[in-house]
Amino acid sequence: MREALEKEIQAVTGRFLEMVAAVREMTAEATEALVKGDAELAQKVIKKDREVDELELAIEDEVIAAIARHQPVASDLRFFVTILKAVTDLERAGDYAAHVAEDVLILAQEPPLKKYVLLPQVGERLLAMLDLVAKAVAERDLEAARRVLELDEDIDDMYEQLTRELLTYMLEDPRTLSKALTLLRVARSYERLGDHLENIAERVFYWLTGKLVS
Repeated sequence: MREALEKEIQAVTGRFLEMVAAVREMTAEATEALVKGDAELAQKVIKKDREVDELELAIEDEVIAAIARHQPVASDLRFFVTILKAVTDLERAGDYAAHVAEDVLILAQEPPLKKYVLLPQVGERLLAMLDLVAKAVAERDLEAARRVLELDEDIDDMYEQLTRELLTYMLEDPRTLSKALTLLRVARSYERLGDHLENIAERVFYWLTGKLVS
């Protein structure tokens, strides 16, 4: 009985890691599209969002079936509940990567307002967070989950810096208003994407310790 449950846990973990990898690819390509002004790559990101949606539904079905078959308790039940909640956050993270790509389609129509420096750095941190989420779940690694929370704080700080910078552009030159507002949406999408990864890390803490992150 235990062996069968472990096989299901491993199967669900594998599917979850597949979903993390899909969101990671979307995030990386959305950032690359932003930096290069690549509308074709942005369209690819938008199309990939459907794959993430389908993975969410497939994983939910697998988890519900596993719970019904094995009626797990304690940490095993916490694992399945963690995954159920985490795939919702991952799906929303994918949505925000797609939102960035949608704004790239707007931004690519004209020369950039400025050279992008902070936004790609935020993108790099998000990729690191996604790698750590995968490690935290696959290896039951509390330290990886803790690092996700630290990186999200960095992203929040960078978001505030970007907001101040873009508001300055708008105040100094009203002609930059449209582009600056679009970049503000991009920054907000990145910030919200990070928040969803933070949620997953907090749920991993609960799964592994039975305690909520304070």
